[in-house]
Amino acid sequence: MRRGAALLTVTAVLTAGSGCAGDNGASGAVTTITALDYYTDKSEHTQWGRLLSACGRSAGVRVEHRSVPGPSLVPTVLRQASARELPDVLMLDNADVQQVAETGALTPLSDFGVDTGGYSPGIASAGTYRGKVYGVTPAVNAAVLFYNKDMLDEAGVAVPRTWDELKAAAQRLTRPGRYGMAVSAGNTAESSWQFLPFLWSNGGEETDLGDPRAAQALGLWTDLVRSGAMSRSVLNWDQADVHDQFAAGRTAMMINGPWRISALEKAGDIRWGTAPIPVRERGQSVVTALGGELWTVPTTASPARQAKAAEVIDCLTGRDTMLTVAGQYSTVPARTAVAEEYVEHKPSMAVFADAVEHARARTARVGTAWPKVADRIHRAIQLALTGEKTPAEALAEARRREP
Repeated sequence: MRRGAALLTVTAVLTAGSGCAGDNGASGAVTTITALDYYTDKSEHTQWGRLLSACGRSAGVRVEHRSVPGPSLVPTVLRQASARELPDVLMLDNADVQQVAETGALTPLSDFGVDTGGYSPGIASAGTYRGKVYGVTPAVNAAVLFYNKDMLDEAGVAVPRTWDELKAAAQRLTRPGRYGMAVSAGNTAESSWQFLPFLWSNGGEETDLGDPRAAQALGLWTDLVRSGAMSRSVLNWDQADVHDQFAAGRTAMMINGPWRISALEKAGDIRWGTAPIPVRERGQSVVTALGGELWTVPTTASPARQAKAAEVIDCLTGRDTMLTVAGQYSTVPARTAVAEEYVEHKPSMAVFADAVEHARARTARVGTAWPKVADRIHRAIQLALTGEKTPAEALAEARRREP
C-alpha cells in the first residue's frame, strides 16, 4: 500500500448506462480512450503516461492520461459515473476494487478476453468479486523489515526473526537521538496495513479482533513504545515519515515497502538490508498484506472503447511491461513466473517476492467492508499506543464499533 488514501465506502449506485464522453464512441472507429489514476507525482505521472501511451499505440489508440490525488479518486469516479463520463481505463487501489465492482461500475475482464492467469491466490483474489475478475496489475508490493547494517553490526545485534528478538534488538539499538524500531501507527489505513502482517502471522484475523492473538500482536507495538525502543511519534507518522526517520539515521529498523528502495539507494551513505517481518515464535509463517494498484475497465455505453481499454490493460500486464514497472519502482512483477525471472536477475528483491507470493488481499476475509475494518484497527492502535487502553481493551472497543 503506497499511499495514505482513505479507503472510502462506496454508497452510490453507479448505473450500467454510464458512458465516456468523446467523439469516437460505439458508432465509429475508436482512436482515443481515457485513463484515470492517482499517480500525481510528476515523475511517476510521466512514467505511467509513457507506459499507457506505448500500450495505447499497440492497441491502435491514443490514451489521454489524467491523475487525481489518492483521496479524491473514488469520489471522482462517483461524480463521473453520475455524469456518464467514466474513464475507459481506471486504476484503483486493490482494496477498492470490490467496493466499486459491487456498484456495477466495472466490467468483468473476461468479457474482453484479458489474460487473468498466472497470479498467486492473494493477488488474484484482490481483483475478484463474486467469482469474476475485475482488476489485474503489472506489479505489487508488500511490507518487510528494513535494517541499518552498520547500526546492527556496531551493536552486535543479529537481524531479528521473532518478536522477542525484535524487542531485544530494538532496545539495544536505541540511544540518544535514535530509536531502535519504527512503524507507521497513524490514525489512517496505512497503519492498519502495516499491522496486518503481525496480526495474520500470529494466527489472528480482522474478523475476530477479540481473539487473544490479536491482542498479542498489538501488545508487541505497545511494548516497543512503552520501553522507549520506538518513538511515540509513530502515532503521527505515515510510511513516508518512517522512511525519512530511517534515512536520517534516527531509527535503526523500520517496516516499509519496496517503493522506498530507490530513495534509499540515492541516499548513498546507508548500508541497509531487508528481512521478513518477525513472527511471534519460530515456526510461524509470515503473512503480509498485499499492496499495489489494479487496472480495470469501467462499465460504459461503448463496447468498442471497452475493448480497446482491455487491450491496453493486457499490454500493461504483459511480461515486458511487468519487468519495466518492477524495475522503475522496485516492486515485484505480479505474475509468479515473471517474478521468479525478475529475482534471478535481481536477488536483492527475493525477500519482497516471497512476501508478495504469500500475501493476502485486505478484502480476502471482509470484502467490501475493509474500509470500516481498517478504521476500527487503526483506532485501536491509537488507543493502545497512547496508553489510553490496554491492547485487549482497545480491540474490544474496536469490536463494539462493528455494525
